Amino acid sequence: MVFMSRRNSLPSPSLREPVRRAEAGPWVIELLPAASYETRYIAPQASIGFAFDSQRGLHAIGSDRVRPFTATPNGLAFIPLGCDVFSESPEGGEYLRLIRTDGTPLAGDHAFNNRIDRQALALAQQMRSALLRASPEDDWEAWALALVQRAMGDTVSAAPLRGSMTARRLRLLDEFIDAGLHGPLGVQAMAAMLGLSEGYFIRAFKDATGKSPHSYLIDRRLVRARGLLRDPAKRLADIAQACGFASQAHMATAFRQRLGVSPRDMRG
Repeated sequence: MVFMSRRNSLPSPSLREPVRRAEAGPWVIELLPAASYETRYIAPQASIGFAFDSQRGLHAIGSDRVRPFTATPNGLAFIPLGCDVFSESPEGGEYLRLIRTDGTPLAGDHAFNNRIDRQALALAQQMRSALLRASPEDDWEAWALALVQRAMGDTVSAAPLRGSMTARRLRLLDEFIDAGLHGPLGVQAMAAMLGLSEGYFIRAFKDATGKSPHSYLIDRRLVRARGLLRDPAKRLADIAQACGFASQAHMATAFRQRLGVSPRDMRG
């Protein structure tokens, strides 16, 4: 989700992924599944988050003014200690959360989200894979410190959306992709839907999300597949077809490459 926990209003527990958690030294790292949520709290400690998926809803962060928000996919976020938070989303999105629990403060007193940082993206993906399938070689403390450095560094601007990928265009693109996810979708069709040239669209999209449109499309297919995998009655071949993969083997390859696990592993 955009900033913090969505343990309120989680629908259909048997058909969603569990919250995955790791503890290492002073760090708690959680991978929160994509789900609708509504939460309100005063942050008892600072936290760093990473939104893997785009999502929309309402929030009031450090303010009593509730307003609509759009979370950029692959966006880094920060909530300072004592920040008053309200956030809700009808769909939510997969979210990595990092908290330091030993009382050592994290620098920064201003909340932000939608910060695009390619090194943070690589770290978040590595941590997600480790949470999905643990290994004795997982170096959680080093990863946590590295992600904190990316969030607290001065080298990245916090512009929410840049270039031509406005919040409205990103929403339209998500709707276009989700409606046609069961079939072939190309970058040319995405660009045409937004009224942009293919080359300009590719550059603007990567600037706004840190990924290419093709990579983002694969991510959306995986999000849909992970949701369908929670239903034990659905066959893997049917899930692959419903999500636009060329075959069950193609889907399995995408799972292993992107998440480090197989579809059967995710099904548990």
